[in-house]
Amino acid sequence: MTARIARPAIWGLAVLAAAVAMAGILLAMGRVPICECGSVKLWHGAVNSAENSQHIADWYAPSHVVHGLLFYGLFRALAPRAPLGARMLMAALLEAAWEIVENTPMVINRYREATMALGYTGDSVVNSVSDLGFMLIGFAFAARVPVWVSVASGLALELLAMAVIRDNLTLNVLMLLWPVAAIRDWQAGLGG
Repeated sequence: MTARIARPAIWGLAVLAAAVAMAGILLAMGRVPICECGSVKLWHGAVNSAENSQHIADWYAPSHVVHGLLFYGLFRALAPRAPLGARMLMAALLEAAWEIVENTPMVINRYREATMALGYTGDSVVNSVSDLGFMLIGFAFAARVPVWVSVASGLALELLAMAVIRDNLTLNVLMLLWPVAAIRDWQAGLGG
């Protein structure tokens, strides 16, 4: 019985270690620990501001929940026999890798050039750690609900973000990889 209780704790500690390693790498890359404004807010809803991606949650948090839904499906398909904790760790490592890559000068500049994020300077470390946490929430949710609920929830989160801020995970990836001028104009409020 003790081994069964300890196993989930080991996976949890491994995920925590991944988060700490990610934070350490981001700090070594020169990322700011918290918003340069000097505070840490639970929520910051102004997308086109210097404080976007600097606090615990913002309008991009739903996209990280969607990451979790997608990563759960991905690792369930790729490693169906792996324990849930191992798949959770794989998802955390993938999210941590993305947070590190997303905060490289190359990707930050790409966001500025290709998306509506003209003044984007990258994430604070607290925001990146929170993003990993939101991914874990999505992953845990997907592990407990039927597939159709995960799909419907992911679509709802994407539509909500698109309606409120004219951006979401789908548009973010599209504009990062293959910018579309009409989408950029619409996101900037130029397309009606």
